[in-house]
Amino acid sequence: VRCIDVFAMPQTGTGVSVEAVDSVYQQTMHDMLKQTGRSETVVGWYHSHPGFGCWLSGVDCNTQQGFEVLNPRSVAVVVDPIQSVRGKVVIDAFRLINPQIALAAKEPRQTTSNIGHLQKPTLVSLVHGLNKNYYNLVINYRKNDLEQKMLMNLQKARWSEGFQLEDYQRHIRDNGRALGEMAELSAEYEKWIQAENKKTKKEMVVSSVGKINPQLRLTQHIEDIMTSNIVQCLGTMLDTKIF
Repeated sequence: VRCIDVFAMPQTGTGVSVEAVDSVYQQTMHDMLKQTGRSETVVGWYHSHPGFGCWLSGVDCNTQQGFEVLNPRSVAVVVDPIQSVRGKVVIDAFRLINPQIALAAKEPRQTTSNIGHLQKPTLVSLVHGLNKNYYNLVINYRKNDLEQKMLMNLQKARWSEGFQLEDYQRHIRDNGRALGEMAELSAEYEKWIQAENKKTKKEMVVSSVGKINPQLRLTQHIEDIMTSNIVQCLGTMLDTKIF
């Protein structure tokens, strides 16, 4: 499937879902494109999951099912603009798994080429039905020089931002909240160690599945609060001395 252009469709959405609201619009737009000499056909649809990763929700699966009724080879493309930083585009393409094929224990992927590699599925996508309700496809994209520069500058911090100080009262509140969370994590870590001494390594691994590791979370909190306070102190010293 080769995609060369896109067009927007009327839709309604919330902070966590989006749904097309005009089923006739696609066919009307397709007819209008043909009148302008565009002979391409619709190969699927795309939407974004800002910060959520690439997967299909229940609403997305229903939308994709409508596209696959018109064209069984339609694809659903999902892009995460928040995680797309430093020139890397977080994007994936999906098709639904036919329930009859799933019951027959057959491979659902329509293999037409062995070029490229599938992306390693994330835990979030597996929880939301990847390889159960839908499967992902090999996807590739091209970027010109201007697009590459734009992606490299996306969410890029400027050197002057290091001199900007946080609001003092908010900084105090953040420190207090972080110290409170660290105290709770320290207590949880103490319980974790006591439980680890009473269980075997295998039992500990099984019992900790799906739970927050207090040691890792505590380490992250310590690094964050130290970085924040060091930057705040250095910024204050520079502002006092220079400005």
